[in-house]
Amino acid sequence: MDTLAQTARALVAPGKGILAADESIGTMSKRLEAAGVPANPETRRAYRDLLVTTPGLTESISGVILCDETLRQSVAGGPPFPQACAARGILPGIKVDTGAKPLAGRPGETVTEGLDGLRERLSEYARMGAAFAKWRGVITIAEQLPTPAGVAANAHALARYAALCQEAGIVPIVEPEVLMDGEHTIERCAAVSTETLQTVFAQLIEQGVALEGVVLKPNMIVAGKGHGEQPSAEEVAAATVGVMRRTVPAAVPGIAFLSGGQPPTVATVHLQALQQLGPQPWALTFSYGRALVDPALAAWRGDAGNVGAAQDALAHRARCNAAAAAGRYSRELEPAAA
Repeated sequence: MDTLAQTARALVAPGKGILAADESIGTMSKRLEAAGVPANPETRRAYRDLLVTTPGLTESISGVILCDETLRQSVAGGPPFPQACAARGILPGIKVDTGAKPLAGRPGETVTEGLDGLRERLSEYARMGAAFAKWRGVITIAEQLPTPAGVAANAHALARYAALCQEAGIVPIVEPEVLMDGEHTIERCAAVSTETLQTVFAQLIEQGVALEGVVLKPNMIVAGKGHGEQPSAEEVAAATVGVMRRTVPAAVPGIAFLSGGQPPTVATVHLQALQQLGPQPWALTFSYGRALVDPALAAWRGDAGNVGAAQDALAHRARCNAAAAAGRYSRELEPAAA
């Protein structure tokens, strides 16, 4: 347990966050093709290669979440990705769920699959060097959604995953994401997120998960993307901290927020606003995917000659978010054109 707690604390170390580069083969292929890059195992490898080999990344990033394909690949002319990350002082992680599938009997809701065979997969991932893992449950807000049954199904799966991770000596990142999709108010997001987190932690405790060896990856409390009037960063921060204080036990070492489709600078501004509310029972940081890597992918476009520019773009966003995680971000850190 001491090792799990130590790893969990390292993932949420002051002024550092987690890079989510764990898109599935299908999702990553779509993003590459949208950027004009042919999608195949080598281009996916090259893209993750430029991310993890970005100079100075360890100053801002504590861990990188990879997918199964990438974990089995190697950086150009070098070691496998887990060892390449570890050599740079970055903890390697692995996404272990197999995706959200329709929940039988509950139209419009999903449950995340991947528990079958997970014990054996985690054992292999641990041997390959993975220090932590991630599992994402998806909660949708609609007029009659979510249902208690839908929330409970995802909470149970998250807790079983977390227990299996800890059994294997791997820190579980627990990600119950209430989606931004929809026209709901920030108050509705707060209510659904509260119910979701209460249910998740009840299940974690019931399944024997040691909270000291867990990192929570929740959504911030925001209005739906289709809602007419978007709340200010201060309103988002106040609502988010309020929900976390009501639901997240102090034994949890840290909360690494997902970006959930927020534009890169907006996700950074929201993180900074959270830090302005003063010390909390847990570390607050980021576990961003698109909000960190979108500028890098746009700069790279599959051209080896653009790797430097792409790495500069990633390093900049990582530095900005690390500054926000430490409460030191300002718009002056952004280029004038941003």
